[in-house]
Order: sequence, then C-alpha cells, then structure tokens
Amino acid sequence: MNSWYSCGCTLALTGLVGCSLVEYSPNQTHMPATERALTNQALQRLQAHPKGKSDTVRFVFVGDTQRFYDETEQFVASVNRQRNIDFVFVAGDISDFGLAREFRWVHERLQQLQVPYLTVVGNHDLVGNGRAIYQTAYGPLNYTFRYGGTKFICLDTNGREYSFGARVPDVPWLQQQLQDTTGSRHTVVISHVPPTDEDFDPALVPSYTAALRGCPRLVFHLSGHVHRFSAGKPFHDGVTYLTTYSLAKHRYHIISLWGQRQFRLETVTYGPDA
Repeated sequence: MNSWYSCGCTLALTGLVGCSLVEYSPNQTHMPATERALTNQALQRLQAHPKGKSDTVRFVFVGDTQRFYDETEQFVASVNRQRNIDFVFVAGDISDFGLAREFRWVHERLQQLQVPYLTVVGNHDLVGNGRAIYQTAYGPLNYTFRYGGTKFICLDTNGREYSFGARVPDVPWLQQQLQDTTGSRHTVVISHVPPTDEDFDPALVPSYTAALRGCPRLVFHLSGHVHRFSAGKPFHDGVTYLTTYSLAKHRYHIISLWGQRQFRLETVTYGPDA
C-alpha cells in the first residue's frame, strides 16, 4: 500500500467519524450536535405552547423502550393519533446496554412524535458509558419543570447502579424541590425505579417516602422499570404509587390532571393486535 493511498484512507475515515457515519467503538460517547440537550429542546417546545385558561394537563406515560424498536414505531403512530396530548414521558431505560447507538435509534423514532417527549434516566441507561451518554443526549439526571400549574420532579432512583451507599436518589434535593411550590398547584414525582423495588436503595426508602408524604400538593409518584401496570398505596400513608408498561407490552397510559389533585388514567393498547 503506497503512502498516498494510506493517507487518503486515513483522511476519509477521519471524515466519516467526524460526521458520525462510523462508530469507531461500541463504547464511544460522541453524540451529534442536533441530538444533544434533548430535554432542554423538549422543554423549549413545551413552553412555546402554554396551557392558557385550561387547568388540565394531559400526557402520555410509558416506560422502558430498550430494544423494542418496532414497538416504538407503533407506539409513535398510536400517540400521534391521540388528541389534546401535551407531551410524552418515557420513564427510563431508553437503552438496554447504555450504548450511544441505542439512544440514537430510539430518538430517531421518538422524534417523529407530534409533541415533545421527556425522559428520566433508567438503570440500563447507566451501563458502561451510559451515564455520560445520557447526560450528553438528554441532560441532568435530576431536573424539574412546570407546565399547566403542575410541577414535575424527575430524578435518578437507580440505587443499585451506584452500589447503594445512601447516595442515590438525592433525597435532600428532592425535599428542596417538594418544598418549592412557586407557580404550581400540583406536584408529580417521576423516577425509573419505584421505592418498592429491590433495585431502590433500601437505606433511603424511609426518608424518600417521608419526603413524599410531607408534600400536600403531591398527586402521585410515577415509575417504570417493572414493565407492568400497578397502582396502590404500599406504605399506607396516603401516597399513590403508579408503575407503567414497557413498550414490549403494547400498552401505554394517558394521564389527565386537573383541579386540586384530580386525575384520570386511561390505558391504550396499540400495535397489530389492537
């Protein structure tokens, strides 16, 4: 191989890597500029359409897209047929192995939604370099936003991925966010792992649930991770905990919030057997 040919190949490969056409390592963390800070991009789209006089917030809630790419395409088609949806929330495990390529494949499908979509980090998203990729693609692991009079608190509860140790979830941060009710009538907390699950740090269950119990504006706590629907008050303290389906189950929820703490939960079945 002559030097000119070798040089040309090197330059061509460099160019392909630079424009993201070549994945030089399955563990790479590079994301194209247009696929970074997706949470901030979604919030800007959401805030561009304020609720006006209506006090009803209506959003789609589903969990665990992982490797369910065909199901994600069917999900997007179904959601786009719904009316009066403000946004979609995916409760974590966007990827299965924390690979950049997985995040991109899912985003390629979810960006076809006609409304913004938001996420919270899941335990599978933290595998390998997944944490850095999630932070680049979406943004902070803990964040809040307000819409239509409701404050949404989204946080990392994947305690097992941090070897427990009473560090995750960040309970002091949660307490601070629950106390700040400026500009909101309701509060909703969303995480991937619910505090009833063995992957939630057991040392933090008492303080986490006590913080929620002490918030009079809390409507409920939402989670994914378990791939099925459940609803109840497992700590017998008046706080409602809901979990939702994974994409593999061909079901999702539409949640409507209004009034003081009223809400309605609808289940939608989609896909070839719907």
